[in-house]
Amino acid sequence: MHILLTSILTVLLLILSPISSGADFAKGQQAYSSGDYQAAIMEWQPLAEEGHADGQFGMGLLYANGFGVPLDDDQALKWYLLAADQKHAEAQCNLAVMHANGWGVPQSDAEAFKWYSLAAEQGITQAQIAVARMYSGGFGAAQDKVQAHKWFNIASELGDYDAASKRDDLAGRMSADEIAAAAQLANTWLESHQHLLVNQ
Repeated sequence: MHILLTSILTVLLLILSPISSGADFAKGQQAYSSGDYQAAIMEWQPLAEEGHADGQFGMGLLYANGFGVPLDDDQALKWYLLAADQKHAEAQCNLAVMHANGWGVPQSDAEAFKWYSLAAEQGITQAQIAVARMYSGGFGAAQDKVQAHKWFNIASELGDYDAASKRDDLAGRMSADEIAAAAQLANTWLESHQHLLVNQ
């Protein structure tokens, strides 16, 4: 059921995840990328149990997709939550996905919004798009077109190809003052997150 997330999560794992656990995490990452999930488990599980956020995220990813282990939402949630509590952005985003879809937990837009918001603040464009949609539609959060426009704009600047068209569609239902306010919020955020723009 969760295989549809695999390609997105693999890209996030390879490109965005901070490698704070040294060579062992890197070995597990390489094994995961080549489909050797047992080798990934051997590297990541000890790190996860020692409290390393990257290892915890890796174990969550394995359990969420049933790679090398039985698919187990409870275990995925456990490991993602441990990593998310250490401010691991990808784990926060994946927790949001699980709450949004009711995978292993009661479906909750409010919980999804909470975790998406934390990941969005750390520069995860998938989360920024989700937050923008939730603000635009008024689910999980009060409807707020200015905030929705802001997050679509930020995601566009960080390289999401569809975010600009979503922003522009929304702008057609906004006043000039609202658009200006949203643009100012986006610019302020981007100025304080310049490190995320280096590779854009």
